[in-house]
Amino acid sequence: MTTPPKKTRKPAWVIDKERARRAAAAETVWLFGLHAVRDALANPARSRLRLVVTKNAADRLGDAIAASGMEPEIVDARVFDREVPLAPDSVHQGAAVEVRPLDWGRLADIATAGAEGSRPLIVALDRVTDPHNVGAILRSAEVFGARAVIATARHAAPETGALAKTASGALERQPYLRVVNLADALIELQSMGYTVLGLDGEGTATLPEALAALPGRAICLVLGAEGPGLRERTRETCDQVVRIPFAADFGSLNVSNAAAVALYAATRA
Repeated sequence: MTTPPKKTRKPAWVIDKERARRAAAAETVWLFGLHAVRDALANPARSRLRLVVTKNAADRLGDAIAASGMEPEIVDARVFDREVPLAPDSVHQGAAVEVRPLDWGRLADIATAGAEGSRPLIVALDRVTDPHNVGAILRSAEVFGARAVIATARHAAPETGALAKTASGALERQPYLRVVNLADALIELQSMGYTVLGLDGEGTATLPEALAALPGRAICLVLGAEGPGLRERTRETCDQVVRIPFAADFGSLNVSNAAAVALYAATRA
């Protein structure tokens, strides 16, 4: 009977180097797709590390690459997937950029900034984990002039390539803040004059009714995950829980569609 060879222990410096590499990788994000990459290149607030593109994508992004000052890594389209650590189903269009997550600053600063004369709007997400939903909500928030989308640091969709692609550029312009405790953030908004409206199918009043009673008032719209909805602490923190009126009892909306409808209603009330 042969004795299996002993496993050799890696030197401490090798282990430390691998840990540092993993930590650095965890602090960066790969954005992909022509639109998302172009917007990231155009954003002066975005810290960019690597730009990997095919020849065709480089030609299509020519002006954006030149303006960014980055030196692109041109790779063959047949080996692109081996050069960039993306999910197998990522529609990258031959373009990916490694970036650091954006730092939008403090909620208090963003909540009190904005154009005069328009109703201040913020969207809060309670455990919405699907990056496609969050990306779509960011896009709607930008279209309807929301000041920020806030979510929890845990149990929420992080800044990812899939989120950025769905947001179609909104991730670079629409503040997406991650907070430690959502209820505490809602209380902070209330102290700044925001009325916090939670959306739930069992709300006692409709959203249009609630908005009509709050003309010009700063509003935070809170949406929960599909299925579980708002957590109890979140619901208790809201000033009022309201519903979007449906034409039939069985009506329901995807969370990103509900956010778009609610934002539209808030801008028209």
